[in-house]
Amino acid sequence: MPGDINAGAEPGTLAARVRHALESGDLDAMRDLLAPGARWGAPEGPGDFDCRNRDEVIAWWARAQAAGARATVVEVAAAADALLVGLDVTGTPGAAEEGGTARRWQVLRVSGGRVTDIRGFDDRAEAVARAGLPA
Repeated sequence: MPGDINAGAEPGTLAARVRHALESGDLDAMRDLLAPGARWGAPEGPGDFDCRNRDEVIAWWARAQAAGARATVVEVAAAADALLVGLDVTGTPGAAEEGGTARRWQVLRVSGGRVTDIRGFDDRAEAVARAGLPA
């Protein structure tokens, strides 16, 4: 059911913390949200190129920030065990190809009030379906 994020983290609070961490680029805040074994990768993952733990996810974000990547959160929606996060991304090759800003979505799986898995999507409808939200 939408809005039911599990085990101790109220959906609005968790969504606000995710929004703050992503928009501010606060890697310590993001680290606090991630489970130690959190993975991040393409929708079809897990795969060989995934980040396989919290440290790898944070290191990837740090490299992206150092290269000039930034994200503005444009949408956060809570499902039973996931958050759908819509982002306007700048400072990346993909954003440059799209005129300076690329709209992307991430589905964050949550367990025990921590993010355990992140999958990135170019297509909102696919991300919404993966998050388990109504279209």
